[in-house]
Amino acid sequence: MKPYLKRAWAEISLSALEANIRAISASLLGNTQIMAVVKADAYGHGEAEILQKLTQIGVRYFAVSNLDEALHVRQYCPDSDVLILGYTPPEYADTLAQNNIIQGIVSAEYACTLNARTRIPIRCHVKLDTGMGRIGITGDTPGDCADSIQDMSFLRNLKIEGIYTHFAVADMPDDPEQNAYTEAQKQFIRSVGTELMKRGVHLKHLHYLNSAGVLYHNDANSTLARVGIIMYGLAPNYPLPVPLDLKPVLSLKAVISHIKRVQPGTSISYGRTFQADHCMKIATVTVGYADGYSRLLSSKADVLVKGRRCPIVGRICMDQLMLDVSAIDDLRCGEIVTLIGQDGDEQITADELASLYGTIGYEIICGISKRVPRDVIGA
Repeated sequence: MKPYLKRAWAEISLSALEANIRAISASLLGNTQIMAVVKADAYGHGEAEILQKLTQIGVRYFAVSNLDEALHVRQYCPDSDVLILGYTPPEYADTLAQNNIIQGIVSAEYACTLNARTRIPIRCHVKLDTGMGRIGITGDTPGDCADSIQDMSFLRNLKIEGIYTHFAVADMPDDPEQNAYTEAQKQFIRSVGTELMKRGVHLKHLHYLNSAGVLYHNDANSTLARVGIIMYGLAPNYPLPVPLDLKPVLSLKAVISHIKRVQPGTSISYGRTFQADHCMKIATVTVGYADGYSRLLSSKADVLVKGRRCPIVGRICMDQLMLDVSAIDDLRCGEIVTLIGQDGDEQITADELASLYGTIGYEIICGISKRVPRDVIGA
């Protein structure tokens, strides 16, 4: 990696990524294989290094959100299968075919339009909406869906290789009603697959396991497990326990730029939302909301300094935030602090930060901005 300004940076542990993949692989049943979900720049981790590592350790299936992402994967993984989970404008049909990209088919109308825009067969997986309510073909019965897919199989320029669906509540295993909902989703897509087989439509893939599915609804009938958040070492539904030994892949660090002592009554940051009620030592840290560290964490989150938690005081600024470091001795400018990650016996996870302002760990890691360099370690 090129040298970078050590102001705020993310460390990406490829050894943690490999450990997670091996733990997930060991938990899969039957012949189910990992399909690594690497959309959104590999969930904010930096796609290039993540893709290269995954390929090195034997992952050959990848899932992304859109065509641009698929072409990036193809650049690093020329021999892999790459599935676009969502919509690609039909005018790019030839690009899909020429780059051997698998397109998700979101409706019968979309299938017909895509078929008409190319003369080169496009590899496809048909998306079924079995209860997510987002995209995909629907039907009152599995037979209805099978009718639509069978019709698609007659289209000259589409090569239907698989069907898939997405769980809506697989991350709620303690709720019997939601468990039943997930099992109904499973049963519906399996029934569609059985119906297609009876009609002579043979599929290479039928897949429905996502990260939560792997953890709480694992079975051998899904040919692929589309693993996203757990591959990066986070929980699908924090604080629900994860039954695998997963390690966070990303850490976020910055440095202390200024240290001062303040007297009672001193205001800190915009809006004067924090005023010292006793003599305090305040450190300014070189990270802010422009780096993806949310302003909503103002006066809520802690930062690790020399292995100890120090609270954020006052509002987080665009490029800086302030900490109460009164309990830390022998502290100097240039000291590295940890906003996400481990320092000594203490750890702050993206999931913990997310819980402080009502979001999810996914949003935390995907939101770390492009101006924050990704420093790959543990290759």
